[in-house]
Amino acid sequence: MERRVRWGLIGCGDIAEKRVAPALKATGSLLAVAASRAERAAEFARRHEVPRSSGDWRDLVRDPEIDALYVATPVHLHPEPTIAAAEAGKHVLCEKPMALDPAACERMIAAARAHDVRLGVAYYRHHYPVVTRLRALLASGEIGSPVLVHAQAFEAFDVPPDHPRAWFLRRADAGGGPMFDFGCHRLEVMLDLLGPVERVDGFPANVRYREREVEDTCVTRLAFTGGAQGVLVVTHAARESRDTFELYGTEGSAHIPVLNKGTLRIVTPAGTREETHPPHANIHQPLIEDFTAAVIAGRAPTVTGEIGLAVARVIEAIYG
Repeated sequence: MERRVRWGLIGCGDIAEKRVAPALKATGSLLAVAASRAERAAEFARRHEVPRSSGDWRDLVRDPEIDALYVATPVHLHPEPTIAAAEAGKHVLCEKPMALDPAACERMIAAARAHDVRLGVAYYRHHYPVVTRLRALLASGEIGSPVLVHAQAFEAFDVPPDHPRAWFLRRADAGGGPMFDFGCHRLEVMLDLLGPVERVDGFPANVRYREREVEDTCVTRLAFTGGAQGVLVVTHAARESRDTFELYGTEGSAHIPVLNKGTLRIVTPAGTREETHPPHANIHQPLIEDFTAAVIAGRAPTVTGEIGLAVARVIEAIYG
């Protein structure tokens, strides 16, 4: 790369701590970090050796040395800094899901287009090697035409109101429960592999945590315009953890027992074989590398705002 992108980071949560800040530093320069509490931002900056910190994200938008911002706040806070950054001529990589509703996503996209900046969304599973392998399997015709995609994502989650991640259980902040939070990742992969949908049926429910503002379980059926069907099941309520992704075609099938690990079993008339396509040690790294390259080359990132909008429209249909 001809130059290094100079980053600012808005938000100091768990993902920013473990994945985003290290990836930004490895790929470019992380110059400043902002959080709602100045002392929290300062402590984060100290740990990650970031030169500047602030209790106001607007300071990063105004900073002339920053080229791009990573927005890692709760979902309801994504649009305002994204739009302000675009208006200031800064590129934005926004955490997923992109916003609470498609209308907000459209405003974010319009701002980026109007000011000719790149806008990306952090659907990092798009860059998983095992997902790349699924694209190749479909393109080669080895498993035939897609018939059914089925994914399960179960993650037990129950925290008290004063927990740092309790915002995930507040509808106004998070938008919804597990479908909004991690179901959106699987929706993005399904749309990438099978194309747009023509019908969505969603069944969000509170099976175990009946007092919650958001669902603890959701079953979704998708009908793709190409003819294939899809089923996605997510839950916070089950004890067992699951992360499966299965793709059935007219001539064979592909089975991923744990999407985040990348082991793949392929079944065709010729037999069954196993492959391993593990993700990067820092699963955000390939996403940030692609976005950085897009900024430098003046091209669109692989995971665009339009992709974020497409997922948001499906989510809106799920919740009806």
